[in-house]
Amino acid sequence: MTHFPAVDKWIIPQSAITDSLREMASDGLRGNEGVTLWLGKRMNGQAEVTHLVALRGPGIVNKPLLLVIRPGLLNKVTDLTIRYGVALIGQIHSHYGQNTDLSITDKTYGVAVPYYLSIVAPYFALRTDITISDCGIHVFEPSKGYRRMNQNEVLSRVQVVQKETIPFLTVKGDGDGE
Repeated sequence: MTHFPAVDKWIIPQSAITDSLREMASDGLRGNEGVTLWLGKRMNGQAEVTHLVALRGPGIVNKPLLLVIRPGLLNKVTDLTIRYGVALIGQIHSHYGQNTDLSITDKTYGVAVPYYLSIVAPYFALRTDITISDCGIHVFEPSKGYRRMNQNEVLSRVQVVQKETIPFLTVKGDGDGE
């Protein structure tokens, strides 16, 4: 048994997208990239987003062309996954302008976990009309690394569902080792 079973379909509540974009827009207003981590469950070839995580404090560095999550802050996220019985299954982060591709930094230093979903929202998430279709959707594949899904693949593998709002947790770094 693997800790990272294959994922054929991601189920994402619409509220996860809306709330994540709102969270990232606060960084976008300062001209910086933003991020929201997605926690959830993997079962029977599906991954479902069940919790959102906002990052605060010195463990997160946001700049116009750079986003860094320091290891100490990510360790605190891991503590949350254990507490809630979930896994880190993806993230959404923002880029400037219409850019929805992963940067070299994203590909080189980003989360490298099989079937991890990395979504890139354009315009620093500041536009209120952004939908999942406007974003770049990338998946980390074993032995290959990140690959952007084409539109047909997104339609068949990413399902946005109407669901009650899911919990939005905040993890704050204290600067100790972050």
